[in-house]
Amino acid sequence: MSRLIESPPLTPVEPVTEIFHGIPVTDPYRWLEDQHSPETRTWIEEQTKYARTYLDAIPGRERIRQRVRELLDVETHDSLLKCGIRYVFRKRRPGEEQPSIYLREEPDGQDQLLIDPASRGTGNYTAVKPLRVSPDGSLLLYEVKQGGERKGCFEILDIASRRRLPDSLPHGYLRGFAFAPDGKSYYYVHEATAEKRPFYRAAYQHRIGMQFELDREIFCAGEDKKLTLVIIPGRHCLGLLVYRDLDKVYTDFYLWGMGSTGLPLSILRNADYLFAPRFLGARILALTDNGSPNRRIVEVRPRRHHDPLLLTLIPETDAMLRTWLISENHILVTHFRGGATQLSVFDSHGKCLGEIPCQRGESLRAVSGDSEDDEIFLERESFTQPVEIMRHSLSSGISVPWARRHISFDGVAYRHSEVTFASKDGTSIPMFLVGRPSVLTGGMHPTVMTSYGGYGIPITPQFSVLVAFLIECGCLFALPIVRGGSEFGVAWHEAAKRQKRQVAFDDFLSAADWLVKTGRTSPEELAIFGGSNSGLLVGAALTQRPDLFRAVLCMVPLLDMLRYHLFDNAYHWKDEFGTAEDSGDFQALARYSPYHAVQQGVAYPATLIVSGDADQNCNPLHARKMTARLQAANGSSNPILLDYTRYRGHSPVLPLSTRIEALTDRLAFLCKQLSLLP
Repeated sequence: MSRLIESPPLTPVEPVTEIFHGIPVTDPYRWLEDQHSPETRTWIEEQTKYARTYLDAIPGRERIRQRVRELLDVETHDSLLKCGIRYVFRKRRPGEEQPSIYLREEPDGQDQLLIDPASRGTGNYTAVKPLRVSPDGSLLLYEVKQGGERKGCFEILDIASRRRLPDSLPHGYLRGFAFAPDGKSYYYVHEATAEKRPFYRAAYQHRIGMQFELDREIFCAGEDKKLTLVIIPGRHCLGLLVYRDLDKVYTDFYLWGMGSTGLPLSILRNADYLFAPRFLGARILALTDNGSPNRRIVEVRPRRHHDPLLLTLIPETDAMLRTWLISENHILVTHFRGGATQLSVFDSHGKCLGEIPCQRGESLRAVSGDSEDDEIFLERESFTQPVEIMRHSLSSGISVPWARRHISFDGVAYRHSEVTFASKDGTSIPMFLVGRPSVLTGGMHPTVMTSYGGYGIPITPQFSVLVAFLIECGCLFALPIVRGGSEFGVAWHEAAKRQKRQVAFDDFLSAADWLVKTGRTSPEELAIFGGSNSGLLVGAALTQRPDLFRAVLCMVPLLDMLRYHLFDNAYHWKDEFGTAEDSGDFQALARYSPYHAVQQGVAYPATLIVSGDADQNCNPLHARKMTARLQAANGSSNPILLDYTRYRGHSPVLPLSTRIEALTDRLAFLCKQLSLLP
């Protein structure tokens, strides 16, 4: 093995010491936070060479790439919008780098190409996505992104002529959008990247074909970085939501009739609870946790000079109400219990009409519908079956396939089972196990594990190409339902929130201990992976129990928890994690912050950290600094690698060839560490 593989590039130490509530904390790699400095760019180049030398030399890599291509290079459909008898969606055909936007007239009509990103001539990293169709079906709003960036450009297509109109919104964030009923104008809230007044929060009306300088301001929420203004589209009116991110998030809600010359009507002020409104005809419905921690759906009855009446339509249950969709005279509501999905159908007055069946071990989502139509679209998937889109008639209850992802994976050859284990505090935690029947029966096997544990987001069965490949190789896949999600209601989330975040890490580590103690695997055969908040989870596991894992795949993570809130818009997450500015939060964050938990001379497992310049959710400084610190401290011969590219971000829009290479790298790394290669 070459010296380059044995020894990572040396990273200069330039310590910066800060005092947090009387406690000094030294940061040796603060200089790596500057993404654009020549020193950082040189460091990234050296790390990339080091990682490529290791990853490219892994035996069996070409076989892995071929199998990954077979699993990824298939026809896919997503982002479905419906307007009358028109269907607009994304489709990527085999061999294409990016999906294009298509139109289908009638359910079984021919797919007509509307927008091919390749025709723009801006490279394979250009991606497009349909966002909204005008009420008459004549205009399409779609987004254009470069790589994994969060921001984008927003363009309007005249569907009949296939002509892009000159009424595009420039690069930035689109916080809200609604076409006028006649399709001759639209309403928008847009935060442009190059805006002269970047914190001025206002909603405007733009008339198609007119200069933007003539746009009419219909509402201004103020001028402050901590303000967010959002449009809620209705048939003949707009809802205007104002979020003020202060000690907590406060919500105001206004109602404005489209075309009105008057000021919006104030409906709600200073709500310190969840209030997520939608329109059902002229009625205002809302999802709220006001007086109902697990959430309910209410009808909003405005009252002059008073907060509105919130009349319960769909009451709170013992399970978290996670998603809802309005279609024709129906309301579809998704609850999660454990790892199971319950999709219920209610009439417009809150009477339960039944459920759309969902098997244990699969996920079901209502993803699209027309508020004036009986037809909705569902997505169904499981650990062993990729996403299938179904057309569902609410009146008949009949579902028929609309689009399938045909892959060469024998899903029927694999099973899942459910077990429970005791966490550190004695709480019983459920866990899914997935693999061949012979693997589930027992015995020692290479194992990969992940979870999420944050933001109240539930974990449900989903198909993963990474997992599919590994269970084909004989691995056991483990998915513990750790606290921090909402699988068992709001209490499951609160149990691992903010200063109690360590609870999620304890659950995850207890799952790994259980797998070892029950003889299903060993630390030499156990790998963990995760991204975003799950990247924090595996980062904490890596630093708290490095002896428990053979390999760690940590993707687009948060890792420096004392400074995370200072970058991009991460301060919005303070309610989830707390910040180092609060003394109580600081103590909790300092105890588990993975970057600060790295210790000199500890034998760390093989680690591949993944990030890129375009990530504005979990700033790539976390990946850069953690890589440097682990490489300098590592007392083992296991590699610490950084997979870093310019275009990678949080949005899953990278071209097919890049995705194939990236997944090949990750699988080759895991296969080598788990001795799965010939």
